[in-house]
This record gives sequence, structure tokens and C-alpha cells, in this order.
Amino acid sequence: MSTPYSPAQPERSEIDATPGVLVLDFGTDWCGHCRAAAPLIEQALAAAPDARHIKVEDGSGRKLGRSFKVKLWPTVIVIKDGKEVARVVRPDEVAEVRKALDA
Repeated sequence: MSTPYSPAQPERSEIDATPGVLVLDFGTDWCGHCRAAAPLIEQALAAAPDARHIKVEDGSGRKLGRSFKVKLWPTVIVIKDGKEVARVVRPDEVAEVRKALDA
């Protein structure tokens, strides 16, 4: 079973100051698209052990998702040294996520 999306949200300033590769995965546990994409995302992340993965529960009034202009779930954002380098919305293939991780 996949790790649930966390309602606790890091501050945007914390995200921007994080060194290395950080993968933000925005969605909700009840979202069908999120459930379908979860194994694909996890499979892609298995090949990137140095990437830190944070599943962020998103929704109305959630500041972090709004700061990244997230509109659809799941949205996977790859951040390297505080800068967004790639984004995948509703991935349906492992290759999509892997390509984003390689950016």
C-alpha cells in the first residue's frame, strides 16, 4: 500500500531552501487519478534513491499547492536545489516520471 498524502505541509520557503532533489507529489488519498498513478510514481522513485519524496495533501485553501499553481491531481513536481526543474500532471506511464526525475 502506498504512503498516504500528508495534511502537514512544509512552508514554501523550506522547499525553496532544500538542497538536492525533492519530489513533491500533490493529491489526495480519495482521488482515483492519484491512486492509479501512485505505483507508477513509486516505481520511478525507486530508481532515484537520493530523491526525497513528499506526498502533499492538496485542496482548497492549501497554500503550498497554490504557490506551485497546482490545478489537477496528481501533480508531481521535481525540485533541484530549491528550483523547479520538471513537472508531470496525471502521469500514466513510469517513463513520464522517470524523465522528470532525470531533468
